[in-house]
Amino acid sequence: MTHIDLIIIGGGPIGIACGLEAQKNGVDYLIIEKGPIVNSLFNYPVNMQFFSSSEKLEIDNIPFISNEAKPKRNEALEYYRRIVTSNDLNIHLFEQVSSVQKEGDLFSIETEKDTYTANHIIVATGFYDIPNTIDVPGEELSKVSHYYKDPHFFAKQKIAVVGASNSAVDAALECYRKGADVTMIVRSAEIGKRVKYWVRPDIENRIAEGSIKAYYDATVKEIHPDKLTIKTPKEEISIENDYVLALTGYKPNFDFLERIGIQLSNDEKKYPKYDDKTMESNVEGIYLAGVICGGMDTHIWFIENSRIHAKTIIKDIISKTT
Repeated sequence: MTHIDLIIIGGGPIGIACGLEAQKNGVDYLIIEKGPIVNSLFNYPVNMQFFSSSEKLEIDNIPFISNEAKPKRNEALEYYRRIVTSNDLNIHLFEQVSSVQKEGDLFSIETEKDTYTANHIIVATGFYDIPNTIDVPGEELSKVSHYYKDPHFFAKQKIAVVGASNSAVDAALECYRKGADVTMIVRSAEIGKRVKYWVRPDIENRIAEGSIKAYYDATVKEIHPDKLTIKTPKEEISIENDYVLALTGYKPNFDFLERIGIQLSNDEKKYPKYDDKTMESNVEGIYLAGVICGGMDTHIWFIENSRIHAKTIIKDIISKTT
């Protein structure tokens, strides 16, 4: 069993920022990440472009130089990886935390590889691991995916994209341009309002000219091996279909938060309880950082406005130990 003063759960940009801040201030720390460095970013679509400009994705004032004002996934991977390696951050990769128990003044943290004790914990686990399902018959079929990676796979295929957010719009456009027959199924009356402003005209024009089919105010009723049943305001229709990309968003691991004692609001938002001045949760010694602080409102916190959490948390930890 190894004792560490501070365990940071999650090796994404905010977890890395917390590790950097701890290292700068002489705090004994360890980052534990269940996948590779910035696991969520690694699993983003290969051609994804950020909404934020590169300087807003910077952590610890380390310059992020990109080819365009708004960097792409591969540039972000390079940036955050170099921060980890150049600063020799103490990080364990491909190690998943299975349980956290408070025993007196210490926490016991079990992973699939080891057991640790710690005085403090930061949970910076993001929200990309658990998709929002559409809960219809056939969703379990192998043709259905809640993640999208590369448009080449879908060339010459009939695909349905469920959703109208940035991820859904990007997938629809990319797959169309690689030769897929694309149909969008949009629950609301229009494309999502938070779609990147330089992408919105593109998707609206492709729909208007008929290059991409779209059903508005529509939902999927059932998924079959070779077709899809869609419920529209006027009727139910059936279309031929090879693959379904159900890109309807993602959510934090609320089960994990509740297991470690974090209180969640009783409404559908499931906001975790924390002090916004220190980021300490209702469990003394456990801090929350990054997008996880917004519960189901995953659009509230981003890298650019939650990187400050690192300084806030480390400052509070130091004040309690000196």
